[in-house]
Amino acid sequence: MSTSAKAVIGVSLGLVTLLTLLITAFAWPSSEMEPRALPLAVAGPAEAVDQIETQLAANAGEDAFDVTAVADRDEAVEAIEDREAYGAIVVGPQGQEVLTATAASANVAQQLTAMATAMGAETGTAPTVTDVVAAPEDDPRGLVFGTAALPLALGGIMAGAITSLALKRTRDRVAAAFLIAIGGGLAMTGVIQGWLGALEGDYLVNAGVVALGILAVALPIVGLRHFIGMAGVGIMALLVMLVGNPLSGISSAPEMIPFGWLGQLLPPGATGSALRGLAFFDGAGTTTPLIVLACWAGVGLLLTVLPHREKGSAAGESAQRTEQRDLDAVAR
Repeated sequence: MSTSAKAVIGVSLGLVTLLTLLITAFAWPSSEMEPRALPLAVAGPAEAVDQIETQLAANAGEDAFDVTAVADRDEAVEAIEDREAYGAIVVGPQGQEVLTATAASANVAQQLTAMATAMGAETGTAPTVTDVVAAPEDDPRGLVFGTAALPLALGGIMAGAITSLALKRTRDRVAAAFLIAIGGGLAMTGVIQGWLGALEGDYLVNAGVVALGILAVALPIVGLRHFIGMAGVGIMALLVMLVGNPLSGISSAPEMIPFGWLGQLLPPGATGSALRGLAFFDGAGTTTPLIVLACWAGVGLLLTVLPHREKGSAAGESAQRTEQRDLDAVAR
């Protein structure tokens, strides 16, 4: 077999493998979507709370919900607003009420509403469903917010990869990454919030989160490019696209997909959680995701000050040339 034929087969097999990994990474989490220790508050008499826990375990599985008993409806609402629970079931003299938060996850809110309907069929009285933290009117099901995950991830990858290819000096790549992140944060937030109305809260704060999310991808790419060469660009891009984006849980919830906890430790998931908390929940639950983003960006910057791979390679080549000259001299 000729060298060119081997190259064609190798490239083809490599791309087929990559496409297979790509479709698997994006399709598999969706196919396995179900509650996994999903935080849920329950308010009411102890007997009623125990009965609801039993019903939930029987209908959804013992590990589907992480139930927290609260004193009353006000505490249940507070737990939702503090992002300690995605919803709540309140049992009172007037019957049962299911509290949801479509701003936290329209997917979870839909499941809780369906659960309320099923509970009503069993008891003969349908519970009242109240959306205590509603999604924006222009994006009631969170579709726009959910689809923004991929462009955010691509923005960071493009910022890091293109600057690594187009600019020769690492410090220029870093400067360009910051400029792209700032401009991209303002522009992308302008589209999502100003035009499409899928975000609420302070525009500049939201734009800052988006910019940090871009930097959390772009700077590690620039840093790895500096430290190990162009292979670093591919490593970070694959990590974000094949792991970070599919496991981000932005379109559903981290507790609804396999390894959702891992997605929260990567830039796409952390960006989505921080943006959701600042846009809809007055900053609740944003400390950890902001720290995650800052760590990714900080590690990227740290890599840019480590010894340059290309310098080390040049030194090695120089040493080899010197050694060869010495050998030639001995031979003569």
